[in-house]
Amino acid sequence: MTNWKVPLADIDLGEEEIQAVNTVLRSRWLSMGPVTAEFERCFAEYLGVRYAFAVTNCTVALHLAHLALGAGPGDTVLCPSLTFVATANAICYTGATPVFVDITGTEDFNLSPEDIEARIDASTRGICVMHYGGYPCDMERIMQIARRHDLYVVEDAAHAPGAACWMPLQSGKEKEPAERVLQKCGTIGDIGCFSFFANKNMTTAEGGMITTNNPELAERIQRLRSHGMTSLTWDREQGHGFSYDVVALGYNYRLDELRAALGLVQLGKLPALTQRRVEITLAYREKLDGLPGLSLPFRHLPHLAAYHIFPILLDRDLDRHAFMQFMKAQGIQTSIHYPPIHRFTHYAAMGYGGERLPHTEDIADRVVTLPLYPQMGRSQVDYVAAAVTEWIVTNTSSAS
Repeated sequence: MTNWKVPLADIDLGEEEIQAVNTVLRSRWLSMGPVTAEFERCFAEYLGVRYAFAVTNCTVALHLAHLALGAGPGDTVLCPSLTFVATANAICYTGATPVFVDITGTEDFNLSPEDIEARIDASTRGICVMHYGGYPCDMERIMQIARRHDLYVVEDAAHAPGAACWMPLQSGKEKEPAERVLQKCGTIGDIGCFSFFANKNMTTAEGGMITTNNPELAERIQRLRSHGMTSLTWDREQGHGFSYDVVALGYNYRLDELRAALGLVQLGKLPALTQRRVEITLAYREKLDGLPGLSLPFRHLPHLAAYHIFPILLDRDLDRHAFMQFMKAQGIQTSIHYPPIHRFTHYAAMGYGGERLPHTEDIADRVVTLPLYPQMGRSQVDYVAAAVTEWIVTNTSSAS
């Protein structure tokens, strides 16, 4: 195990989380009880959404989302290739087929609305967006496209708890300019999906949340999450019935009380943790902006970001592997977000190997993720920035 001076990510866990978990252990009610219900209520309140359901992880949230919205064999769902593979896998789990859409470009790694529209055909059932790095997609245009073609929209908001988009407030008066309001990611499409994995902005170790404003979808999700049952153990414990029916082929995608307890504490910390991410991102930009040999994406987007990761783009003539090896030698962990899905062996064997996604492929070959986590001090940011600058200056001057 490498002893990193500056790891890629770290988590903020303290006595509050330990006490919360101990309280659950002492209660002897360990799964789908009052703590989970409170976590769901608080998360829904934080987002301003009607329904939130805690689940095992974001992958199953995505699976439930596509199932609840009716995706199945013969359908296609548009999604990015520049994302974690779960975004596409969840579509495949339903029997539907992912259709990969290109990203916008070097400034914005999110789905291109123009390419979404170009790839819609008679088989298209829905769109699954992913808010890359916690930077929101152009949800206004994407929702307009979805409404025009009668498509559902799932938001993969794994990186984006607390991020928000400027959206028009529906006034009902067509000729009046719409007032614009910030609407949180995960509440704009039909269903939102969140991750609480260990490296995310808030963590329950493993865990996720699925959100919606639609009562029919909420009922479907709730039943599919727990074996298709009409009532849960906690409901029966509270005297809300003695038996249950099974009305659908459901799954065991429930979250336990221990992780829900962690989630409640982490949710309370999220605004402060996000503010630290903002400060660290701004410090990086101050140090690296204008450096020859690299560019910094997402600098001019109008929305409110969650700043999950800090990606940089190396120029095409620079050796990314050599750069990452140099950073490793300095004790700095870096990563790549992401190897594009359509290049993976499994997806190439499914026929995606010849896919043409020029912006996705360009970015995937040049992007590097630098360390970003709330506990980073200014000295660590300066150390990382100095190492980046040293390598860039050396390699751009030698190249010229």
